Amino acid sequence: MKFLVVGAGALGGYFGGRLLAAGQDVTFLVRAGRAAQLQQHGLRISSPKGDLTLPSPPHLLAEQISRHYDVIVVGCKAYDLDATMESFAAVGPDTAILPVLNGMAHLERLAARFGKERVLGGLCLISATLGEQGEVQHLNDAHALVFGELDAASSARVTAIESAMAGANFDARASDAIRQEMWEKWIFITSLAGATCLLRGSVGDIVAAGQADIPLALLNECSAIAASHGFPPREQPTERARTMLTAAGSPITASMLKDLERGGAIEADHIVGDMLARGQQQAAPTLQIAYAHLTTYEARRKREAK
Repeated sequence: MKFLVVGAGALGGYFGGRLLAAGQDVTFLVRAGRAAQLQQHGLRISSPKGDLTLPSPPHLLAEQISRHYDVIVVGCKAYDLDATMESFAAVGPDTAILPVLNGMAHLERLAARFGKERVLGGLCLISATLGEQGEVQHLNDAHALVFGELDAASSARVTAIESAMAGANFDARASDAIRQEMWEKWIFITSLAGATCLLRGSVGDIVAAGQADIPLALLNECSAIAASHGFPPREQPTERARTMLTAAGSPITASMLKDLERGGAIEADHIVGDMLARGQQQAAPTLQIAYAHLTTYEARRKREAK
């Protein structure tokens, strides 16, 4: 099975690197700057699950693509998705596209571009970032990749992907309820991003300030929106989210807060705004305030960039 991993950043670099180390046929689609890093330093992963160095991982630029791939793993930021879709011409008649973005809107955009039948659902559970020289830094014990058919319980291609990933050093799992699991992760990510960006602190900071009701309000509002679309969150994921959002001393923040604090682009519309847009029939005052905060930041960022 031939994998094309779009990008060799924190997510693509980690999961693609693990697949490559397990003997799978993996190629990274990268930009020129990342290609130079890979040529100079290789792909390096530091992780509680075991460090890894791949001196010369196969990689190419968009204009160098010359064949089709069985699976294309897409893990870019939502605001880069249009450019990312332009970058790969590796979609053949049997290619499966496996996106691991948060939220739901990207599924519609990918289906409109490449055909609904080619798009799988997917999500990853990992905390990772890139170091100054492009090394992938895995920050916790979680390293799971979950995927499945959007409108079917299973398929031969999902079974084949699960089999190919079985020998890699991460938790790969096919799901027969991938939309449900994607909604549950989206609920958590939106609650975490909304709270930590709005209050500009970690979960532990928010709890110490006596403001744990804010992430819980977001959790309840997002859960109601999901339920209105036929995906009420199940008890176990809800309790896990509630525990993580109210854990005293927790250093957890959303990656969106890190992007905001460095003055970078953020996924406000794709994560928080789209959740709010899908909940027009539900009262979501806390979510509205969080989204207003994020869009005001983006407006100021655009003004200062002129």
